[in-house]
Amino acid sequence: MAMFVARLLPLAAQLIWIISGASAHLTESWCKEAETDCHFVLVVDYGLTMMFNRDLVKADNGRLYKYDVNVSHDASQIPMSEVVTADGFYEPRLVMTFNGTIPGPALHVWRGQKVHLRVINKMMHETTSVHFHGVRQCGTPYSDGVPFITQCPILPGQSFEQRFVVDQTGSYFYHSHSGPQMTNGLYGPLVIHPRATSDTKRDESPGPEVDVADEFILMFQDWNHEWDSNLVTMKMRWGIYSRGQKYQNTQTHAGVRYSGYVFHSGLINGRGRFYDDGGHHNEAPLSIFTVEQGKRYKLRLFNPSDIYPFRVSVDGHPFLVVSSDGEDLEPVIVESIIVHPGERFDVIINCNQTRENYWIRGQTLEVGHTHIAEAVLRYIGASENSEPKSTRRRCSDLDPCLVLNCPFLYYPATAHTKCINFDQLRAPRVNTLKQPSSSNNLVEYFLNFAFPGHTETPGSVNGRAFVFPPAPFLSQPQDAHVQCSRDQCGDEKICHCPHIISYSRDDLVQLVLVNMGAGRGWDHPIHIHGHSFQVVKIGYPTYDESSGKFIKENQDINCGQGEHGTESFCNNARWADQTWKSGNIPGLELTRAPAKDTIVVPSGGYVVVRFKADNPGAWLIHCHLELHMTDGMIAMLNESFPLWPQPPTNFPKCNSFHYETDYIEQLQKNGPR
Repeated sequence: MAMFVARLLPLAAQLIWIISGASAHLTESWCKEAETDCHFVLVVDYGLTMMFNRDLVKADNGRLYKYDVNVSHDASQIPMSEVVTADGFYEPRLVMTFNGTIPGPALHVWRGQKVHLRVINKMMHETTSVHFHGVRQCGTPYSDGVPFITQCPILPGQSFEQRFVVDQTGSYFYHSHSGPQMTNGLYGPLVIHPRATSDTKRDESPGPEVDVADEFILMFQDWNHEWDSNLVTMKMRWGIYSRGQKYQNTQTHAGVRYSGYVFHSGLINGRGRFYDDGGHHNEAPLSIFTVEQGKRYKLRLFNPSDIYPFRVSVDGHPFLVVSSDGEDLEPVIVESIIVHPGERFDVIINCNQTRENYWIRGQTLEVGHTHIAEAVLRYIGASENSEPKSTRRRCSDLDPCLVLNCPFLYYPATAHTKCINFDQLRAPRVNTLKQPSSSNNLVEYFLNFAFPGHTETPGSVNGRAFVFPPAPFLSQPQDAHVQCSRDQCGDEKICHCPHIISYSRDDLVQLVLVNMGAGRGWDHPIHIHGHSFQVVKIGYPTYDESSGKFIKENQDINCGQGEHGTESFCNNARWADQTWKSGNIPGLELTRAPAKDTIVVPSGGYVVVRFKADNPGAWLIHCHLELHMTDGMIAMLNESFPLWPQPPTNFPKCNSFHYETDYIEQLQKNGPR
């Protein structure tokens, strides 16, 4: 491995950041490094794909023209920056946009700056919100952007200002946290840069010294050009049919199902192509990233998808992986990375190949389907009028491909592909979270993310499908009415209520994230607001080492026994070996555990994460598959309730309304005032 690193990264005198912001057509909004405060405005509104100045647009050979133009070499082109193309499908689709684009503008700030964000809701009839995914909001929980948890939703015609200081660095993104609006288009990247003069990036190791000529943002998304996200959500709940046929869920080679989402196309930075059943595409434009031969570039990989993870690679260019979710990693070289919804990875590529065009690929893990997102890595001097002719690296028994962040242990032996699971990675420095001591009390919670049930199977955590309170829990706790009934909730019961987990300041919180029992069947990327956490252990199920197929659940967890001998809902999981209580779990990585804010819990397995309770507030923990989150796979972390900061002055209030007396009877008796 050291030889490969040396080949990819010759010694350099210092880490040089030359950032031009050329992120393949994304609108860029930069805050000057010398500024103390950064001001941004995001306008939320509806839009239509493939429209320009009230004219329908068509795609031809990667260019855009008015729908009735007879395309020729001198035909008038329509600027691609002015059109939400998505996958280029000819029937316009209703979308939601930030400042008229998908993704929204790339926001660039510097560590230590205060962000002032004004969100303006111009939609006709929908409320909205903006959550900064991965930003810890230390001391500013009221800017976390979750309706009925941290704030009232932003009504049509209203605006809302969020203020917070960014005391971290790396790749993050912002998105609506209202229903399924994110995958209707309401997402965009946030990059927090280290200060070049004084910031030693204390959250990160310097890592390998490398000149980075430029950096690019790549946001991968699954796309259906006929159904908006509201319709997809309702179809999941009531039944998924397409063109008169019942939809059959796809799955990975391990036998793990995906939720019902008809994948039409994959997008990178809002652009992609629709392929028909014969493998022919519609010539829609793709995102193009231009590089210079002999230089190195950082790629920031994001996945704001609804359901699907993408295995991301660049033909002929291995990845040096340097960070995930804004947290540095001990570098590792791989052929590709699996990026799950909610995750981000930063990689460095060495552009030392011939001056050609190369495919950037993001392929789903579905068996029997070639669902892919595409973009182009273009060397200066390569043809601008031809498709890449590059191919993926050939994996062999003697030279297998290394894939990072698999949600399983094995690819089929015939694939000649080896997994590097996230728990095999290490932070570049010794971390500070150790075993419990007199100064930090360890509290442990088991949380099972699943779809258990008999007549109904909602997304749930420990059998509790989350229901948002009628008032924001953080700012109006007295109006929130957040209680789950002990009679309705239980080991083998399903209930609907605001599920709350409480702990105190400076507790060492250990969460055992479980994916087992009668509702198992999906890999769940779990995201925690308000914290990054250390991944100290992952327990995988048993697989067939040759085929990679799932065999049985991990035996470290005791789910209990279901009713009448049936499989348990696993609503009250615990360690099978009770000596593992109080943090006495064998195999914990406590020295250099890697940190994240989103981690995939494998179907049939578990993940143990730790963080210190040092950020009082109300924080969500949820599956970041949008269909699962909107179906109730959420819980709330009530952190240090007595120490919550007070709401900002004149902070909006909202609540349900009920008459306290018989209003009509009072009018008849007393008359109008």
